[in-house]
Amino acid sequence: MTFDKEEALQLIRNSLREGQRQMADWRGGPLAVSAVPGAGKSTGMAGAAALAIARNQLHNRRQLVVVTFTRSAAANIKAKIRKYLREQLSLAQVGFVVHTLHGLALNIANRHPELSGLNLDNVTIVTLDRSHRLIRTAVERWIAANPRRYQVLVEGQQFDGEETERLRRQSVLRTEVLPSLAKTVIHEAKSSGYLPAKLWELSNETRDEYEILALAAGLYENYQDLLRSRDFIDYDEMILAALRVLENENARRLWQNQVFAVFEDEAQDSSPLQTRLLEILATDPQAEKSQINLVRVGDPNQAINSTFTPADPKYFRDFCEACKAENLLATMDRAGRSSQIIIDAANFVLDWVNNSQLAGTAQPFRPQKILPVTAGDPQPDANPAPVGRGLEIYTPDDIHHTVKLIGDRAIELLAPINKESGVGSAAVLVRTNDQGRFVAQQLRQEYGNQIDIFDVIQQTLYTKVPAEILFLLQFLDRPHSPDHLKAALEVLVERQLIPPQDLNPLASLPEQFLYPGPLDPPQTEVVLKARSFCTKLLRARIELPHYQLITFLALALNYDQTELATADKLAERIFRQTAGNSSMTATLDALSEIVTSERFEPVDTEGNESQFTQPGKLTIITMHKAKGLDWDYVFIPFLHASMIPGSLRIPAPSQFLGDFTLAEVARAQIRASLHGEFPLPEVAAAWEQAGYLKTAEEFRLLYVAMTRAKRLLWMSAASSAPFTWSKPENCTEQLPCPVLPALKGRFPRSVVSLSMVQT
Repeated sequence: MTFDKEEALQLIRNSLREGQRQMADWRGGPLAVSAVPGAGKSTGMAGAAALAIARNQLHNRRQLVVVTFTRSAAANIKAKIRKYLREQLSLAQVGFVVHTLHGLALNIANRHPELSGLNLDNVTIVTLDRSHRLIRTAVERWIAANPRRYQVLVEGQQFDGEETERLRRQSVLRTEVLPSLAKTVIHEAKSSGYLPAKLWELSNETRDEYEILALAAGLYENYQDLLRSRDFIDYDEMILAALRVLENENARRLWQNQVFAVFEDEAQDSSPLQTRLLEILATDPQAEKSQINLVRVGDPNQAINSTFTPADPKYFRDFCEACKAENLLATMDRAGRSSQIIIDAANFVLDWVNNSQLAGTAQPFRPQKILPVTAGDPQPDANPAPVGRGLEIYTPDDIHHTVKLIGDRAIELLAPINKESGVGSAAVLVRTNDQGRFVAQQLRQEYGNQIDIFDVIQQTLYTKVPAEILFLLQFLDRPHSPDHLKAALEVLVERQLIPPQDLNPLASLPEQFLYPGPLDPPQTEVVLKARSFCTKLLRARIELPHYQLITFLALALNYDQTELATADKLAERIFRQTAGNSSMTATLDALSEIVTSERFEPVDTEGNESQFTQPGKLTIITMHKAKGLDWDYVFIPFLHASMIPGSLRIPAPSQFLGDFTLAEVARAQIRASLHGEFPLPEVAAAWEQAGYLKTAEEFRLLYVAMTRAKRLLWMSAASSAPFTWSKPENCTEQLPCPVLPALKGRFPRSVVSLSMVQT
């Protein structure tokens, strides 16, 4: 039997849904694809990519470039494209490459070091973090160079000149406020193509007592100087380096001639600079009008990273609207993941939030409804029958009652699992790590081994082991350093080994905290507990050789089995690295290099991402990390207004600066500039805009969480809950998330009376 290529191409096209077929029919130029949750973006993109490769006979010198957000997503779509080429088209698995955005940029920069200015043999890649030593050093340099403006910050509001308060404010500024401002502004500005000079220019457009944008520009300048002097690059620097390469006409032509087209996944999470890079690569230099062969696929309603990254769904929305005007917008609105009632609930939330104006006049969601698949859809068990009521809404008495209801329902649901069919996966989606830890702890105490728990929250702690050990060793080496003491105390609070408290008064006077004299004020009970733990660590520093301290600290931090294994691996690595020069200084230098370069993989005894959705297990995971996953049964507890949508929080230690935070005001002003909104908002207006941005994103996060469920969506808001989850024992009456009463009114049969539930 002869192979008919056209018939094979048609078979692939016919196997796709209507929205996916619009992508498969693409022949060139720009195309926007706006998809709903569960619509099969990766399947549609893989099919469209295979068709484009086959139709255009692409090869290694003329390739389709597929770009996605994470390495796991890149591996997934690469496997799907290869399967189409191998099994259905009988073609060699060539003619395409799949990259993450930063991987693509690094590849371009590395190929042309003389143009990019990067020599990867001599540089170290770092992740920008508030506690990173580059940020801390940039802050110290700014303080030293700007004593007058620093004093204005210290005095803030209502300052009486008292020395203890001055020291506390200095600690807050040096370790919290200014590092947070630097991290936010550098990431936001650099990923948008703004250099420090641009921020200096924008600072002339605003008037405020702290000169926030000028302050930010100075921190940004110091950071850039430190990057260059120490041969470091960050991830935004990779994009800039790639763009420097493409500014050269010869290099640009070389790359454009190799790139047939660019397919971008998760386009709602792109920054302006990343979009610019893809547009340059996708430009056909042979076309008369420099046609851009760019297919961008995303869901603006699943944009959930814009409050802590420079991602802004506005840019993908604008791209969709521009394509719509040219009849170049495809909509993938058919989704087979969820039962009809779950789809109805998600669509209702989208409409209700858009009409509520809780996020200001701008709508948080793009108006696009999820629709069930049509008859004959190729997805097995598409839009499955609901389990129970499909949507169940509870109002437990308190958070302990909440976990009891989850545990009882999970046992009921997971008991009859059918592993062959894969039915029986379940997850608890929480807003914060603290909530996840509480749920895991309570379930283990109440149910023991009756429920097989996979705690993803705990997994995230494993990557923190090197940094935690470093902070504690630095404290043991220099216990009277305010910075080292505060960093150590933050680790102890995070690990719940000492009570949460304002650490700045303790860190500002280390000797008084660690060794109070008879004339010093008496310490409170929470301070005494913190001091007792710290002095225990200091005694070990005297009694143990330094090479045993890593193991001791791992035990002192109550590490679990995996964390202890990771600490042992770290200790072995340090021992090898410092052989012949075994000293505390050498240990700290080696550990600092590991933390800075991020070249240390924790021990993983739990498996990989595939276990997140394994039948028979109850996965505990944050809403953010759940994006891209789905389960048969999804529990979303603790839906209180204080959490979703919540409000922008001004940390109590920094309230002396005013009713706003410097970082959020600067971010809002930079985004206003990027959007062409002049004059730039002043402090009060910028803070209000930042609040609306957070509200919009929190509602989108809830939408993402709801659309993870296939057969049952379980939601609750307890009558009594903690306002701050670092202290779950302090419960007060809490209002539910405003969406919840609206859902109850729209779906009254989903409201479960607790008198009907056996407790």
